[in-house]
Amino acid sequence: MQQDIVFSIFLIFAGASLLATFALYTKQPVLIAYIGLGAIVGPFGMGWIEHPEQLEEMSHIGIIFLLFLLGLDMQPRALLAVLRQASTVGLVSSLVFFVGGYGLTLAFGYPQMDAVVVGLALIFSSTIIGLKLLPTTVLHHKHMGELMVGLLLLQDMLAIFTLILLGVMRGDGEMPVWQPFLALPVVIAVAYYAVKWVILPLITRFDRYQEYLFILAIGWCLAVAEAAKLAGLTYEIGAFIAGITLATSPIAQFIAISLKPLRDFFLVLFFFALGARLDLGLLSTVAFASVALAALVLALKPVTFRVLLQKFSEKTSLAWDVGFRLGQISEFSLLIAFVAAEGGLLSAQGSLLIQATAIITFVASSYIVVFNYPNPIAVSEKLRRD
Repeated sequence: MQQDIVFSIFLIFAGASLLATFALYTKQPVLIAYIGLGAIVGPFGMGWIEHPEQLEEMSHIGIIFLLFLLGLDMQPRALLAVLRQASTVGLVSSLVFFVGGYGLTLAFGYPQMDAVVVGLALIFSSTIIGLKLLPTTVLHHKHMGELMVGLLLLQDMLAIFTLILLGVMRGDGEMPVWQPFLALPVVIAVAYYAVKWVILPLITRFDRYQEYLFILAIGWCLAVAEAAKLAGLTYEIGAFIAGITLATSPIAQFIAISLKPLRDFFLVLFFFALGARLDLGLLSTVAFASVALAALVLALKPVTFRVLLQKFSEKTSLAWDVGFRLGQISEFSLLIAFVAAEGGLLSAQGSLLIQATAIITFVASSYIVVFNYPNPIAVSEKLRRD
C-alpha cells in the first residue's frame, strides 16, 4: 500500500511535539524524542509508518543544508589552516578507532569481514550530532568550531574513500579510486568561478528581492551538491563547497538565517528515520555486543582526541570538549553498513550491530554533551547557548 506522505509528516511532527514537550519537562535532550518516536511508530513498532526509507531520503536534505550553512560562515584561509592542523589528528585517531572496533568485533566471534567493516564504521563521528549541539557562536567564530569542522571534513573524505573501496571489493567497478581526489579541486574551482562570474553579479543586481535570494541560495546549494555527487564526492562536501564559496558575499548571513528553519525541519525527519530503522525484534541477538562496542566508542574517542589534540598544544579543556562532542559513530557508518550488506560483504547480524551501536552512541553522546557542555538545547540555563 502506498504511504500517505501528508499523514506521515503529520504523525512525525505531531508526535515529535508531544514527545519533545515531555522530554523538556523531564530535562531530556529533544533529539532522543525524535529517535524514540521513530522506534515507536515505525515498521518495527506500531507500524503506522511502514516505509521510513522514503522519509530518510528526504531527511538527507537537512544534512546538506547543515553543511551549506556551515560553509557560509567559514573563510577559506581559516579552513585551510585548520585542515592542516587536523590532518595528523584525524588520520592517527582513525587508525586507533579501526583497530579497536576490529579487535572487539573479532572477540565476539564475528567473521573477519564483519570485523573489518565494523572497524571502518567506527572511524567516523556524526556531523549532525557534533555540529547540531555546538553553539552557533562557537561553531562560526571560535577555534574549537573550526577544529571540529576540519576533523569532520577529513573524516568525510575518508568515508568517500571507504565507500569506493567497498564498491571495488564487491565488484562494482563503476568509479576509479582516484576519481574523487581529482574531482575535489575541480569542483572547488568551478564553484569559485561560478560564484565570481554568475552568482555574485546576480546578487548585486537583485539584492532587493529577498524571495529571489532565498531561492537562488537553495538552488546554488543543491546544484553544487549534485555536481559533487556526480563527480564521485558526496552531497555534503558539495554543499560545504557551495557555502564556503559564498562566504564572502554580503548576504551570507541573511541566507544563513533564512535557511535555519528549513534545515531543522529536515533534521527532525533524519532522527525519526534513524529510530524507525531499528528492528527491535532482532535487537536481542546483538544487544550485548552492541552495548560493548558503544561503550568502547564512548570511552575511546574522547580519550584519543584528548591525547592527540593536547600533543598539538591544544588546551586540555578544549581537547576533552572536542573528544566528547565527537564521541559517537556517524551517519556514514550506517551508509557503510548498507553498502557492505548489499554487496554481501557484511552479514545481517553485522549490519544490525552497526545500527544498534549508532543508536546507542547517538543517544549517550547527546546526553553527555547536553548535560555537561554549552549547547543550543541544554536543559540548564547555564549551559544553553544558541
